[in-house]
Amino acid sequence: MSKHQRVGYKRVSTLDQNTERQLDGEQLDRVFEDKASGKDMNRPALIEAIKYVREGDTLVVHSMDRMARNTEDLLRLVRELNDKRVTVEFLKERLSFSGNSADPMAHLMMTMLAGFAQFERSMIRERQREGIAIAKEKGVYKGRKPSLAADQVAALKERIAAGEKKAVVARDFGISRETLYQYLRGDSDKATHV
Repeated sequence: MSKHQRVGYKRVSTLDQNTERQLDGEQLDRVFEDKASGKDMNRPALIEAIKYVREGDTLVVHSMDRMARNTEDLLRLVRELNDKRVTVEFLKERLSFSGNSADPMAHLMMTMLAGFAQFERSMIRERQREGIAIAKEKGVYKGRKPSLAADQVAALKERIAAGEKKAVVARDFGISRETLYQYLRGDSDKATHV
C-alpha cells in the first residue's frame, strides 16, 4: 500500500511573477506549477496534478484564487477532487475540504470567500475601465503603440494579398492572428502586440 502524498499546486499570472513564496515551508512530495492567467482555463499543471493525486492524498494550494478564477470553477474542482477522496487544503484561508467527510460550515466559507474574491476582481476591472474612459476623455490615455510600423503593415498586407496563410504571416511578424486581422481591417490604432 502506497503512502498518502501531499501534493502542491502553484500558479502565477505572468512569466515574471514568482511562485517561490506560495508554498514556502510546506513539506510536499511533489509540486505542480502553472504560469497562466487565472481566467485561462488552460492550466496544464493543474490538470496534471488532478490526474496525479490518488485517494488519501492532499492537494495543497496557497489560496483559492491560485486554483480557480471564479466560484463555479472552484466548487467544481474541489468537488471533483473530493469525489476522488482527495483532500484540498488552502493555506491562506486555512480551510481544508476532505473527500471523507462533508463539513457544511467549511463548504459555506469556501463559497462565500470565492464569491467575495470574484466580486473584488470584477470591481477592479470596472474601476480600471472607468479610469481608462476618464483618461481618454482628458486626452491622456492613448493606449499601446501599434506593434508594427507603416512599412511593416504594408508588407503584411502584400503577403496576405499574395495568398500566404495568415497564421504564418502573423508568426513571422511576431503578432497574434487577432492583431493581424485588426491591421487588415485598418484598425491599426487598436492593433497592439499580443
